[in-house]
Amino acid sequence: MGLISSLKKAFSKPYTTVSVAEAKDLLSSGVVLIDVRSAQEWRSGRAPQAKHVPLDRLQTSTAGINKNKPVIAVCASGVRSASAARLLAAQGYQVYSLRGGMSAWRAAGEPVR
Repeated sequence: MGLISSLKKAFSKPYTTVSVAEAKDLLSSGVVLIDVRSAQEWRSGRAPQAKHVPLDRLQTSTAGINKNKPVIAVCASGVRSASAARLLAAQGYQVYSLRGGMSAWRAAGEPVR
């Protein structure tokens, strides 16, 4: 493998970043949504279909997340979900990170409970 190929591989994202609209399409096809925010953030409002798996917990366990289904990670703004997506991708999951997190979800007028 050449130097350029090695660098591209080293710096490429092992997951895909998706918009709210893309996430909605994926969710309608059976993708699992995991919310990696803290318990306090989770209680302040979440996407109705989300499963709560805080990032710190995800660092030690995949918490029963089905490896046979793609996963979308969401946080408040997109930073922690990108970390979660990297962790899951390294374990063989097909994973996405929601660009803009719950802030984008709310701004798009999507339901929050």
